[in-house]
Amino acid sequence: MNQALGAGASDVPFRQSNTILEVRGLKVQRGGRTVLEVEHLAVEQGEVLAVIGPNGAGKSTLLLALARLLRPSLGQIFFHNRPLEALSDLAYRRRIGLVLQEPLLLSGSAFTNVAAGLRFRRLPRAEARRRAEQWLARLGIRHLRDRPARLLSGGEAQRVSLARAFALQPELLLLDEPFGALDPPTRNRLQIDFQTLRAATGVTTVFVTHDLDEALLLGDRVAILLEGRLRQAGSPQQVFNAPADGGVAAFVGVETVVAGRVAANMEGRLLVEITPGGQQLEAVGELEVGRQVLFCLRPEDVTLWPQGKAHPSSARNRLAGRIVRLAPQGLLVRVEVDSGFPLTALVTRASAEEMGLAEGMLVAAAFKASAAHLIPRA
Repeated sequence: MNQALGAGASDVPFRQSNTILEVRGLKVQRGGRTVLEVEHLAVEQGEVLAVIGPNGAGKSTLLLALARLLRPSLGQIFFHNRPLEALSDLAYRRRIGLVLQEPLLLSGSAFTNVAAGLRFRRLPRAEARRRAEQWLARLGIRHLRDRPARLLSGGEAQRVSLARAFALQPELLLLDEPFGALDPPTRNRLQIDFQTLRAATGVTTVFVTHDLDEALLLGDRVAILLEGRLRQAGSPQQVFNAPADGGVAAFVGVETVVAGRVAANMEGRLLVEITPGGQQLEAVGELEVGRQVLFCLRPEDVTLWPQGKAHPSSARNRLAGRIVRLAPQGLLVRVEVDSGFPLTALVTRASAEEMGLAEGMLVAAAFKASAAHLIPRA
């Protein structure tokens, strides 16, 4: 579900029955400067919302506001259709779980830490013990039950932190880059385990990350924060394939972004004239002739082959160009092509070697009209 951004209060749909958390007109200021603005954002019951943005975008500020650890300057946050002001801090925090990037563990053992929140909530000792043991086992750290927290590795400590949060059976789980400080193998294993446990419990979750792959793996929806403003929210497919503006496009990996003008509309098949260069490319959409647009294309949607060689591509858009740069990226190679405008493609290393790609080489490029995304310009 795409959220309406930048609309006036009367244009924003009010609280809905399946909405567990809603933000309206939120503004956070520090030192007289606005560091976060969110016109409207809703979190639905049982979903995982990934809040993505670069460092300094306001992600952690938003999470702290949702956890009621930071008071906004303006706006309201609703929890189960009630403004947070109607709940005491203690009553609200007893209904949520919070996991930070750096685990904040108490002195004592792993078991003591997992059971701590349950004892603070005055659960009977036997029930607290049962839940703590259960979640140590489900996070795969039962063998660490009696190990002092100070002797745990980073990944083990984060598993304890997650076990402590899940054991509370929260209605809302808030995660602040919980996997960001871990080495890749540890992070990958913990992401998969978290995904399994979250699905099993169905707990509504908001987590912040700067990692696009992590957002795609774990998020049912994503929200993009740039320069302290919520710029777009929706399904991963909506946001990654149909970014709302050039800033979002650049952040989610749309590397080819060029200006153009709709030259013709042939029953939903648009002919776009690129400026400068004058190439005419096809896209799919419903925009009026003469409309100024940004023509956006993801690098994985571009097919390359050496000029002069036959290629079976059925894509309607075909261009000729010269390779200006090759940049290896793991198992892939990023290829920058001058085709009258900068065009970027991703190919496998094996394909690059098989085609003998090299800087200065003449190549042909193709992509489908449906792969292009047009952003109307004012």
